[in-house]
Order: sequence, then C-alpha cells, then structure tokens
Amino acid sequence: MSARRAIRVALAVVLLLVLAAGGVIARALRHPDLAPFRRYEQRPSTGGAVTAQFLGTTSILFRDSATAILADGFVSRPGLVRVLSGRVAPDTARIADALRRLGVDSIAAVFAGHSHYDHALDAPTIARLTGAVLLGSSSTANVGRGGGLPERQIRVVRDGETVRVGAFALTFVESRHSAPDRYPGTIDAPLVPPAPAGAWKSGTTWSVFVEHGGRTLLVHGSPNFRPGALRGRHAEVVYLGAGTLSRQSEAFVDAYWNEVVRATGARRVILVHWDDFWRGLDEPLVPLPAAVDDFGESVRRVLRRAAADDVEVLLPVPWQPTDPFAGLPR
Repeated sequence: MSARRAIRVALAVVLLLVLAAGGVIARALRHPDLAPFRRYEQRPSTGGAVTAQFLGTTSILFRDSATAILADGFVSRPGLVRVLSGRVAPDTARIADALRRLGVDSIAAVFAGHSHYDHALDAPTIARLTGAVLLGSSSTANVGRGGGLPERQIRVVRDGETVRVGAFALTFVESRHSAPDRYPGTIDAPLVPPAPAGAWKSGTTWSVFVEHGGRTLLVHGSPNFRPGALRGRHAEVVYLGAGTLSRQSEAFVDAYWNEVVRATGARRVILVHWDDFWRGLDEPLVPLPAAVDDFGESVRRVLRRAAADDVEVLLPVPWQPTDPFAGLPR
C-alpha cells in the first residue's frame, strides 16, 4: 500500500471512529420520550385546602389560604456545561420570574431535602426575597449564611423534630441520599456563591412529612432509605424520588418501595426528581438523559409495585396548581 493510500485509509478510520463516538454521545444525551406516560399526569386542582405546584426536581410550593411553604425551590437550573466546567450561583432574575409566575411574594418557610446545589442553591435567595425561614441541616444553614441570609431566618432541625408553620406541621426524619452520592460530606463553613457545584455537599438527607388539617403527605425526594425510619408514620401521598431507579437492582427497588410507600400506607405516589434539571423552567420538562437514567424503566418499576398494592401513580405537571389529596378518602 502506498503512503498516500495509507494516509487516506487512516483518515477514513479516524472519521468513522469520530462519527461512531458522536453517535454514542448523541444517544447518551438523548432524552427519553415522556409521551407514553402522559396518561399519568396529575389533573389541575378543583379546590381543596392545600394546593401544590411542581417546579421540577423536588421543588414544590404548598399553600393554603394563608401560608405558603416551599420544598427546595431550585429554579436557577444552570446548564450542564456550566455545572461541569465552571462555578454556579443563584440566578436572581430566574428566581424573581418564578415567584411572579407562582403569584407569591411571601413564603413562610423553605425546607431543603439535602444540601446539593439542585436542592439548596436558590434557597437563601428565595428566603431573602420572601421573608421565609430556611429549614434544614447544619450544611443547609451554611448555604444560607453564605447566601447572605441572617441568622433569624435560619433554623437547623433535628431527626424527628416537628416545626409548625401556620396550619402546616413539618416533621423531619433522617434518610439517605441515593447511591452513589456524587458530592458526599458536610458543608462546615458559609458557602459563598459562585462556587463549583461540588461545594454543595449533601449534608443530612431528610424525608419531610407535611401535615395540614388532619391530612399528611411525605416529600421523599432522594431514592434511598434508612431501614425502619418511616415505620409507624403515616402519609396518604408520597412525592417519591424516581430518578435513576433503572440503575438499581430489583431487590433495592423492592426495599425502597417497602420502606417508603408500604411503610407509610400511602395510597398515591407522585413521581419527582425525574426531569433534566440542566434545562431551564422556560422549556418543557423532559426526563433525564439516557446516560443518567432509563426513565421508562424507572417508571415501569414503580408502576409494577403500585399495581400490586393498589396505589395510584401520578406525574406532576410543572406550574399547575394541584390538590395532592384529590379523590382520596379521609
């Protein structure tokens, strides 16, 4: 083979390898189709003492006629390139826009399920803009301090503690972060943004029971559990973290279902933390990329267990006011 032909062959091989790699990357970054599961979408509220509005990940605004409380409230949602290569910080314009869209200017409490950036990044800014008290672990408290929140608006909670906010009662039960935890550890000093995403260590992970008027729901955003932690506690509805369940063993998913849904006696599961949180809320929510989670398989695993236990499964619709307890008998 002549040198010229050898060069052409080598270039062709390189091109094929580049194209093949590009195809693999494209498939890995592809968003699974949400359409087959739209029949599970939650219906709008037609009245009820409590309304809930989903904002992606595990961010949910709950309110009654007098009080609003917020789970996480992560709305800045920096893009993947920024997260991997740069430093992240709350986007005040996006936060203000989200509050306007929700029609809320006063929030009594913001509680963080744990302290990763996709849960706690925006909490101090939201609390500062709305007067809310930030509730969570000592790590979340240091996120608040680094975000300029005064001590009077920060409260560190303990395992089993109940905090009353208006007609709401929030009970914090220590749980575990999903495996693997990319940013384990604690935040031991005020975390001042901008900073690398990994600076937002997980700290304590919480399951949070929200009781109002004799009705109870559970926000369990991270798909893991602490064995026995929820036994003896009741919830009619569980906002259940579902992302990455496809990457776990069937035995793990069985245990997760038993320790969270069966243990609390819930009759309805609303799936959270399944969406691609590197996309802004000005775009339609889509599932996490295929490289991160097989969304369809994660949902099917939940549906199989729910069917066996006669538990309803719903997908929340972003921004839409819903009644978490609609149609459930007391």
